[in-house]
Amino acid sequence: MPQSRMIAVANQKGGVAKTTTVASLGTALAELGERVLLVDLDPQACLTFSLGIDPEDLTQSMYQVMLAGLAVAEVVLPTDDGVDLLPATIDLAAAEALLFTRDAREHVLRHAIAGLVDSYDWIILDCPPSLGLLTVNALTAADEVLVPLQCETLSHRGVGQLVETVKGVQRQTNPKLVIGGVIPTLYDGRASHARAVLADIGGRYHVRVLEPPIARSVRFAEAPAMGRSVLATASGAKGAAAYRQHATRMVKERANAT
Repeated sequence: MPQSRMIAVANQKGGVAKTTTVASLGTALAELGERVLLVDLDPQACLTFSLGIDPEDLTQSMYQVMLAGLAVAEVVLPTDDGVDLLPATIDLAAAEALLFTRDAREHVLRHAIAGLVDSYDWIILDCPPSLGLLTVNALTAADEVLVPLQCETLSHRGVGQLVETVKGVQRQTNPKLVIGGVIPTLYDGRASHARAVLADIGGRYHVRVLEPPIARSVRFAEAPAMGRSVLATASGAKGAAAYRQHATRMVKERANAT
């Protein structure tokens, strides 16, 4: 059996479909029979809400796991999309400051979820839109980082900053971390600017651009209100099909690596 794979999905710029990518890839992998755990590390708890769980109803979350020593098994929740979830609440907003007081603060997440690694084929970490300690914890724990990229200039610039952060993590806390690639999101192939950004990104930052791009669609905005991923709410949408293609590629690459 191939080893489990832990993936951080990160981009410090908000609004680039990062959480959509986590939920959609996780659901697509579950459709393929893979055991999937999604981890919400964003105090906004958008992933938690998007999968049908109201963060305001929760008394236990990743905050208690990382900062109060609560066992992850007590916090994991099943979802209707076939993935398990370690949820977030607004309490995580205080985590950055509190983590600074801890020894080995970059490794807190890795140690906290170590006991779950053998229970899943994939653990996908939804990082907050920043390069703070929560994101560094995710990068320190992960085997690989995927970067959702909205094909426009400001998001383009953020990739370079993230690449530098990854290099720092590789030097200091996680030498095995690799950049798995950039997933183009919110893509409009009719726009010359979007096509130009997509053509430039791979050579500029020496990262793999993962095809196909995820086409812009209102279906992605509608799905969280239903508490499901787009693969459940609009299964036949072009974007859902693209995420399924990415999931199939991921499974094949993981199998080939063993």
